[in-house]
Amino acid sequence: MIREKEQMLLNWMPDWVGQVIERLNQAGFEAYVVGGCVRDALLGREPHDWDICTPALPQEVISCFPERKVHLTGIQHGTVLLIWEGEGVEITTFRTEEGYSDHRHPDQVTFVRNLEEDLARRDFTVNAMAYHPQRGIIDPFGGRQDLRKKVIRCVGVPKRRFQEDGLRILRALRFAAHYGFSIEAETGIAMNQCKELLNQIAIERVWEELKGFLCGVQVKSLMLRYREILAVCLPEICPTFDFDQRNNNHCYDAWEHIACSVANVAPEPVLRLAMLFHDIGKPACFALDDRGVGHCIGHSIVSARIGDAALTRLRCDRATRQAVVELIEQHERTQFFTRRSTCRLLSELGVVQTKRLLQVMEADVKAQAPETVVPKMEALLIGFAKVDAVLAARGCFTKKSMALKGGDLLSLGLRPGIHLGSVLDQVFRLVLDGELENRKDLLLEKAKELIAKETADCT
Repeated sequence: MIREKEQMLLNWMPDWVGQVIERLNQAGFEAYVVGGCVRDALLGREPHDWDICTPALPQEVISCFPERKVHLTGIQHGTVLLIWEGEGVEITTFRTEEGYSDHRHPDQVTFVRNLEEDLARRDFTVNAMAYHPQRGIIDPFGGRQDLRKKVIRCVGVPKRRFQEDGLRILRALRFAAHYGFSIEAETGIAMNQCKELLNQIAIERVWEELKGFLCGVQVKSLMLRYREILAVCLPEICPTFDFDQRNNNHCYDAWEHIACSVANVAPEPVLRLAMLFHDIGKPACFALDDRGVGHCIGHSIVSARIGDAALTRLRCDRATRQAVVELIEQHERTQFFTRRSTCRLLSELGVVQTKRLLQVMEADVKAQAPETVVPKMEALLIGFAKVDAVLAARGCFTKKSMALKGGDLLSLGLRPGIHLGSVLDQVFRLVLDGELENRKDLLLEKAKELIAKETADCT
């Protein structure tokens, strides 16, 4: 009798995946869906990728689908990509792996006929399960039990798993953060013992894992517990460890504050990266006043510079990096919001970045001493309301939305050039500050006044 959880797999598994398995079975080969799709289905999450494993060699797999397009994406490792009804599915031959001289890729791959041998080479128990629609779940290493216990645990000897592939250290953190799991004790110890292997991993792969980790639901506790591992990839964070801010606004050391603020903001890469780096420059700016109170004047600029360098090294895409750096630079901006300051903020940053900045400021405030949070949040809530009000009123905070255009000035006799741009800028500032209503007739009159004044000044 198929268990309820296994029935969930049947419900999630698309018909075409079952048809691929059936075709391999008809040719005399075992075939199973394997890995992440099994894990996610058992967790009640719809799988997005369906991977199949089989004892059939790549050429034997290809011969089973003569009418289908097959891409030889990783044939040296036994993997082919089959296109079935417009969908792609990777089919991989059972294999064992040996060597790992670069602590990332196997030096030797041996094709085998036994499923359990193939599952034994995988990283974590929750990823070492296979499923067949008739035979159910194959789980030789206790993956289902670890899912129930919400634990990430290595298959076999943890230290050996990480020495084979150092990236698995970050994968363990990402999985734990994403699913809200803990890391089994021996696995955690081995991660710390092997953490320097991360220096041998391609920075692009490190970057992808770090992004996934930061956007997890359980990022805070893992940032605190495994900070030394993160420091291998991000040495810039080390000065914040145990750094006493010596200020009544803060009840945490600098790294604890950063971890709290990361968890406080929405799980979007730009926001979480901004919180990761927003106070990273504090130790470099720290000074005590005459009363022994700590201050970090100018830390926003220093933090932005450090964050920019770190993200550049990690090969972060330019758009993300620039957005993050801008938020870090601005996160200490005054929290006293007026209509004028709100319009100027929207003009300077744009709608998306302004809304992000308010979220960054909120996450920062909520990670400070509890007794200071309420008055700061009251000011911030005014900011949220002001932004909403300006947007609802379709206020003018970009030149593009101003009723006066360059063509209107040309009709007044101005020639294209610096003079025309200067008049537009002056009119726009008046509209932005609320001194002029954004009506074309009023703006034209003001433009005529400015032109007349500049003409008079030149004579």
